Amino acid sequence: MTHAGDHDDDDDGYRGPASVRLADGQVLDVEVTLRGYVEPLDGRYHWYGRVAVHAELEALLGGKRAQAVVSTPQGEAAGELSDVDPWGRYRIAGVSTPPFAVVTEVPA
Repeated sequence: MTHAGDHDDDDDGYRGPASVRLADGQVLDVEVTLRGYVEPLDGRYHWYGRVAVHAELEALLGGKRAQAVVSTPQGEAAGELSDVDPWGRYRIAGVSTPPFAVVTEVPA
């Protein structure tokens, strides 16, 4: 279980506390699992993940799509909330610098 202030970083993304700012300005504290990759066809970074079940988020969105800004201790990025899974977790995705640190290899 992840607690506020705790987070897991790895080469693949970020898991831990975040905030989601909706288009109407409301900010919700949430838990997220995020990953990403550079898409070779467009050369851009595509990040995605899930927001843990959050009753207030569900009450506000009711399963509908919404634009949002996701903030983690490592950064923030605009994305779209969509596709609620059977467990009540919203998908979040964006195409930009992600809201988490990305490990890059340093040339030798």
